[in-house]
Amino acid sequence: MPRRVAGSLPRMHQDRLGRVRAAMEARGIDVCLLSVGPDLPWLVGYEAMPLERLTMLVVPLHDRATLVVPKLEVPRVRHDTEVFDLRGWGETENPVDIVAELVGGASTAAIGNRTWSQFLVELQRRLHGVAFSNASEVLGPLRAVKEPAELDMLRTAAAAVDRIASELQAGDIALIGRTEAEVSAELGRRILAAGHHRVNFAIVAAGENAASPHHEPGSRVIGRNEVVLCDFGGTMLSASGAGYCSDITRCVVTGEPSAEMLEVYAVLDEAQRSAVAAGSVGATCESVDAAARSIIESAGLGEWFMHRTGHGIGVEEHEDPYIVAGNTHRLEVGNVYSVEPGIYLPGRFGFRLEDIVATSASGPEALNRANHSLVVVDA
Repeated sequence: MPRRVAGSLPRMHQDRLGRVRAAMEARGIDVCLLSVGPDLPWLVGYEAMPLERLTMLVVPLHDRATLVVPKLEVPRVRHDTEVFDLRGWGETENPVDIVAELVGGASTAAIGNRTWSQFLVELQRRLHGVAFSNASEVLGPLRAVKEPAELDMLRTAAAAVDRIASELQAGDIALIGRTEAEVSAELGRRILAAGHHRVNFAIVAAGENAASPHHEPGSRVIGRNEVVLCDFGGTMLSASGAGYCSDITRCVVTGEPSAEMLEVYAVLDEAQRSAVAAGSVGATCESVDAAARSIIESAGLGEWFMHRTGHGIGVEEHEDPYIVAGNTHRLEVGNVYSVEPGIYLPGRFGFRLEDIVATSASGPEALNRANHSLVVVDA
């Protein structure tokens, strides 16, 4: 039998469903269809496996929500009986027919952005006349404003990777003579040991590889007098069943940094601190981006900062709000995002400095506290 849930979780999920329905009504959406991805655990506490079998939460504007899952997945569902109905489907059934029946006479549907295209195409074929839109337009703004319990989870996750970053800076993680892949694997083990459910990424980029923002750790052996950029994070599970992400970047040097390294890093540090400070309630996302970018550009290094300043974070590593030019969203209490400017000199070295920041009524709160200095390690 599916597990029943007691306590405050059904009330939390009912409240979230209520807010989703209010957003649906405001947008003229008759039904939300949520499959694999982060919306499902946030809304009802169930994370679907990314199978070829269809899982879909059907949320009508006025009727009860129903979670449609393969029967073999039913035992994994923590079933909030007060919040949604559960419909397991067998191997000889067509789950698209079940979903279509639950959709009923709806004329507009918002579908989860990560739904397999196979199912979207089948639903469009089955539901003639239904206009489809992206469910992120409904749920994205809601998920972007974190509740107090969510903020606590993000603080806990940030503190965990802070400890790992401090261990890196203290020389407790051997670098010299090891491959990037070996160090990445160790960071992953430490992320799990620090209480995360899974590792989302562990970038380790040495020397010239640090000039590639999304470098994939490989067989490159870390030597002396090199920059080593480490960007890592994972997902920590909450009592609600949703996971909350960590993300931090710190750079170290395996020997004395050159004068140029110190000069470039000083510009980056100033840019990052300026962007963190700019994140007050009411500030636009693009103004936070500009706070970092203007300092780097003034130093003549703007060409080498080629990505946005940050991204929202929560149940996804990257979500609303995005800290980028053109985004006029005004920050509000509960928004949580990264501030991670970078300067990347091709073929030579690169730096990135990243903290997670929460918007509060009293000003921006940096969730990461690990040392911002360019630390020299002999490890």
